[in-house]
Amino acid sequence: MTGMVNEYEQFRKGIPLLCGSSKLERIHKGYSSDAKYIVYASDGRPQYILRTYGIDRDPAKRLEYNSLKHMEKHDVTCSRPIEIGVLPELELGYMIVSYLEGNEASEELPLLTEEEQFNIGVEAGLELLKIHQVSCPDDMKSWEERTAAKHRRYRKEYAECGVSIPNDEKFLSFIDDNLHLMKGRPNLYQHDDFHIGNLIVKDGKLSGVIDFNRYDWGDPIHEFLKVGMFSAEVSVPFAVGQIQGYHNRTSPGDEFWRLYSLYLGMTLVSSVVWILKVKRDELDEMLRKINKVMDDHSNFELTVPKWYSEYKPGF
Repeated sequence: MTGMVNEYEQFRKGIPLLCGSSKLERIHKGYSSDAKYIVYASDGRPQYILRTYGIDRDPAKRLEYNSLKHMEKHDVTCSRPIEIGVLPELELGYMIVSYLEGNEASEELPLLTEEEQFNIGVEAGLELLKIHQVSCPDDMKSWEERTAAKHRRYRKEYAECGVSIPNDEKFLSFIDDNLHLMKGRPNLYQHDDFHIGNLIVKDGKLSGVIDFNRYDWGDPIHEFLKVGMFSAEVSVPFAVGQIQGYHNRTSPGDEFWRLYSLYLGMTLVSSVVWILKVKRDELDEMLRKINKVMDDHSNFELTVPKWYSEYKPGF
């Protein structure tokens, strides 16, 4: 506790914006290497989110900060950029963004009606449309080139990691047969971690999107793979709503589903490699999610997952 108090005082001393705050509360959720804190105002209300990180990451974090300014310009409902700077004596950089009131959608959705869950999904899809309005820098390589190279690296690591997914030959051949679909796909701004753990809900409505620290550039359809990996498991109405909200409240066509399944299959490979490096103790949980995806797609004989095709709204 003493260490936390000292840390808080050092932040207050080095960041004038925090002078009037009453306390800092550390947030322990998520996989980010950033340290995250809720900053409370003098009246005890949550006011900001403070993120700190190694000072060597300052250039990259300034790009992230500027991307939040793009989101503000396009009226995306998300945390607003407030301040960015460095604390040389602590060898830390910091970013302050506005606090969004509410709880993670992963916690709130199960408490709501099916219709409310679906409508929040629609709201999320509409926010995603806004996010995808920003084009990539002119000097960036094509989406196909970057993604195919990354997949080849992961495929090699997967083959050597000692863990294999049951029936992996099915989805690996599906990937090989469909890689050509990435040719000519757009290179647009991606949140790249858009799922119910990074969406805030308050009073049965979407309060906003958080945690843009993994942002990237690429095919907008790639953004939807987290729906299949995470969101649909908690709320199918939300997952269906997000997809339909994005597509003008209708079901997307075959091109969407083939690309969605391609990216989902590629993610199964990278997820095994990633979890072994970052959180090996969560391997069993990741394999459970992967097996669920395999079942949803009948070992990738289906491009439209069962949770979507079998969903019948009860409202």
